[in-house]
Amino acid sequence: MSTTGWLLVTAAAVVALYLVFVAGLCLMGRRTDARAVAGFVPDCVVLFGRLLRDDRVPRRSKALVGVLSLYLASPIDLVPDFIPVVGQLDDAIAVALVLRLLLRGRSPDLIHQHWPGPEPSLRLLLRLAGR
Repeated sequence: MSTTGWLLVTAAAVVALYLVFVAGLCLMGRRTDARAVAGFVPDCVVLFGRLLRDDRVPRRSKALVGVLSLYLASPIDLVPDFIPVVGQLDDAIAVALVLRLLLRGRSPDLIHQHWPGPEPSLRLLLRLAGR
């Protein structure tokens, strides 16, 4: 099988495990947690897109957000995404580190204004970012 074939199989496995995890949360009656898990990556994409377009964000910070966006979009991670929960944890840590750098010396109001997801996810993200 070619490299592209393996990447497609791996991506399909990651998506399948992710969906099983989210479905398990729903079946356990934890719909809010399921929404937070299912929407974390899309919410981060929207957040970073909004931050990149915001004139209040300095260029250096925008460069960090751009590098992070490339990392999140890359199929190569420190911890492979096909490992449930832990695979997404390295992405969450990278997001938290960039947010920590972005928020250094600033109010978290900027992040609050642009965050599209649920409040509990934002609180967790800000806690990881040291706020």
